[in-house]
Amino acid sequence: MAEYRLLGRTDLRVSAICLGTMTWGQQNTEAEGHAQMDMALDRGINFFDTAEMYSIPPRAETQGSTERIIGNWFAKRGTRNRVILASKVAGRGNGYLRPDGKLTRLDRTNITHAVEGSLTRLQTDYIDLYQLHWPDRQVQIFGAGGNVFQPRDWSDEVPIEETLGVLQDLVTEGKIRHIGLSNETAWGTMKFLAASDAGHGPRVASIQNAYNLVNRTYETGLAEISMREQVGLLAYSPLGQGYLTGKYQHGARPAGARTTLFERGQRYEKPGVEEAIDAYLALARDFYLDPATLALAFVTSRPFVTSNIIGATTMEQLKVALDSEEVQITSELEERINAIFQVHGSPAP
Repeated sequence: MAEYRLLGRTDLRVSAICLGTMTWGQQNTEAEGHAQMDMALDRGINFFDTAEMYSIPPRAETQGSTERIIGNWFAKRGTRNRVILASKVAGRGNGYLRPDGKLTRLDRTNITHAVEGSLTRLQTDYIDLYQLHWPDRQVQIFGAGGNVFQPRDWSDEVPIEETLGVLQDLVTEGKIRHIGLSNETAWGTMKFLAASDAGHGPRVASIQNAYNLVNRTYETGLAEISMREQVGLLAYSPLGQGYLTGKYQHGARPAGARTTLFERGQRYEKPGVEEAIDAYLALARDFYLDPATLALAFVTSRPFVTSNIIGATTMEQLKVALDSEEVQITSELEERINAIFQVHGSPAP
């Protein structure tokens, strides 16, 4: 039976498993997306996550396809009132999402265009959780390396207060209900909270960042914010883009798999990742668990996680992900996981 958790300080109770949708429109057809939503809803999942940019990999010709698939499902099934719907506006720097071809920013023009487009594609009057997909600031995201804190001119950043003001207007108009962050830092999250406390706009309810067995960087700084400020983590990539299943180990490239098709797995091919995954695969065998089940159950069990965003390209993968909610991380298993972490750390930040 599905578990439900409060979304931040709102009155929304979202399922502990969230249905991720970014493959719909490239890797998955519309019919397959509809089948996934049918199964998820039947299993008690009431929380779906999408974005104006999806499907992924991002391409101008497929941008918005995922939202259209969801919108058509709402229209066909009449299920909008049974789903807590999350979408996102692109942060700084995308060059094809706006009609004038200018780079995206988190200002009034860009956010207004984005939310209107999403509402049209989704065939709905409102979005329950509207998230900033990544910051307007130049920060280290999506597994990028290097030191971002170099001398530079920061004067062209859109002020957080300005962004919140636009979002407040959209809340007032009834087009969005609550707001969230994504791919954000501890500093950025606290600045948003401080600006909201000062009366500049709605309070952040959640933060959607990568979190999994080989990337536990969220635990340093951000986890404390989540628990003290009730800004829960919506954890994406709980399987490390599928790498934690073991299917890509030692250079394997199974037919039809995401990295095989798109070669976008560099975040999980860094030094030390393969050795860490080998250790977790061995642990799963010791406890007679499917590796995917172990990785997913770990994320869902964390006290700072509001919802674990799962993604699947087959119905069998979806079933495994949904079933993982029934698996408990025992104290013995927790101890073994942390022992591996002590040795291998977070090799795929």
